[in-house]
Amino acid sequence: MIEAAPAKVNLYLHCTGRRGDGYHLLDSLVVFAGVGDVLRAAPSKELTLALDGPAAGPLTAEADNLVLRAARLLAQAAGMPAAAALALTKQLPVASGIGGGSADAAAALRALNGLWGLGWAEARLAVLAAQIGADVPVCLMSRPCRMEGIGEILSPAPQIPDCGLVLANPQVALSTPSVFRARNGAFSARAALPGGWPSATAMARDLALLRNDLEAPAMELCPPVAEVLAALRGLPGCLLARMSGSGATCFALLAEPAAATNAARSLPESWWRWGGGFHAVAPGARLTKADRDCVP
Repeated sequence: MIEAAPAKVNLYLHCTGRRGDGYHLLDSLVVFAGVGDVLRAAPSKELTLALDGPAAGPLTAEADNLVLRAARLLAQAAGMPAAAALALTKQLPVASGIGGGSADAAAALRALNGLWGLGWAEARLAVLAAQIGADVPVCLMSRPCRMEGIGEILSPAPQIPDCGLVLANPQVALSTPSVFRARNGAFSARAALPGGWPSATAMARDLALLRNDLEAPAMELCPPVAEVLAALRGLPGCLLARMSGSGATCFALLAEPAAATNAARSLPESWWRWGGGFHAVAPGARLTKADRDCVP
């Protein structure tokens, strides 16, 4: 079984309140990029995880991670041994605001659901996903969604037009709890969204009226975020540039995927950067050659 674990991108992110336990309540429009990690699962008598890829380094010292936790949780829920040979090709930077670890855990749930012949529906897997992390339910779906609550309330997104997407990260990890702790000021209102947009230009115009409430605290903790945003806003044809999630990855919207691919090449080589379009693999579908080709 081969599963894509595409990068999650928050086109906007409003903090609308805070629960009694300290967790922030969110309102966000989430899409997925045509770049991500790749998880492979094969039969085995025990549970193992092999790591490779350019971003695997920070994970090699971990005794446990979200992929293994997801595997054990699914096995426990299914009443069976956790046995599979997992191999993760890590392309996405760690702690970067694009849900890399969450996407990996979600890919593990999908892959093992198939490998073990469970046949569980997405809704049943989502219950387990919510126990692993706030972004895992939306990454399980890997399609445009409106995400609310602490990440567990998902609803269909407006119709998203085809457009280009550039991602850039200054190769600096940012702690999500630290960014949330640094946020201050009033909470934001839930956004009013249309049923869809006819073009990338129209979508960017509406999204420009919204914001990422974590962008300012992230820049305080990691000043290079401001440099990345300035570079993205200076790209020819940039319609909108904003930070994703808790950072430090930022994105730019352009009219066409080809333009985004070319634009990404102009960014500093010392950064992690990528350009293309949106992820288009249906949940549960095996990774296609086109999707493999989009992974750098």
